Amino acid sequence: MVRNVAGDMAELDPEDFYLLSGVEQGMRFSEWVRRDKLPDYADLTREEVDYRIDRCLDRELIERKTIQYEGYQLTFEGYDALALRTFAERETIDGVGSPLGLGKEGDVYEAQSFRPLALKYHREGYTNFREVKREREYTADRDHVSWLYTARKAAEREYEVMEAMYPDVSVPRPVDHNRHAIVMEKFAGVELARATLDPEQAVGVLDLILRELATAYELGWVHADASEHNVAVAEGGITIFDWPQAVSVDHENAREFLERDVENLLRYFARKYPHEVPRDADSDGIAAAIADGSFESVRAFGAK
Repeated sequence: MVRNVAGDMAELDPEDFYLLSGVEQGMRFSEWVRRDKLPDYADLTREEVDYRIDRCLDRELIERKTIQYEGYQLTFEGYDALALRTFAERETIDGVGSPLGLGKEGDVYEAQSFRPLALKYHREGYTNFREVKREREYTADRDHVSWLYTARKAAEREYEVMEAMYPDVSVPRPVDHNRHAIVMEKFAGVELARATLDPEQAVGVLDLILRELATAYELGWVHADASEHNVAVAEGGITIFDWPQAVSVDHENAREFLERDVENLLRYFARKYPHEVPRDADSDGIAAAIADGSFESVRAFGAK
């Protein structure tokens, strides 16, 4: 698990961030940045680089490799620190609070501001690099992709999609973005997978989710990973979150991804609410109706 670096920020000097930025710049060209390149990348003297390296190593913001040459790489903690500093300079957030959710592809924390916000760090590519490189559209045409690049592109894609759809689609309101991190409005509700609906509400909630996917499709986007794990249910409605893998409707596999999204949701509802949503609901027909703008309810496709 990646450590929350918010508590370290007050102890870091501007020159520490110069070093972190220098390592970040060098990682554009090499997985490990040679020590003798850091004075130029960080715009620091060699003596200052030596001092800052020790400080950043002690705080686990960078790591060192000395097999063929002495090289340095940002850790996710170091990358988090760079994004946090930018958000602080922009006055986007005042601080970081308790974790809201921690996972292999992203960590989400409460963000302190004048309104309830959430801070999401993308972690794609760090522990599941090969899988992400294979499945994500933004890495498909690159031979050399680092975890840093993958996480940054994931955040860029998610922020782009949320900006394009909010408020027409019930997604978190995007607030700011930097590197691999997104600040968004904190949304209400509990993850669908952990919610227990009144059986009489099951079809209505499923319809609501599918209508949101239909509006997203109309606006040009397919979620491409929709499931019970990225839908929040609250008294006031639903929120669909986690959009980094979204593809445009012009993508060659967009229809296939849409059908998979529908099938995932139908399978979950049929398993948890079998008397309300039968397993033989026509998922392909529902996906076709979403794509042509005619979807109204699963009841028209074999569901009760």
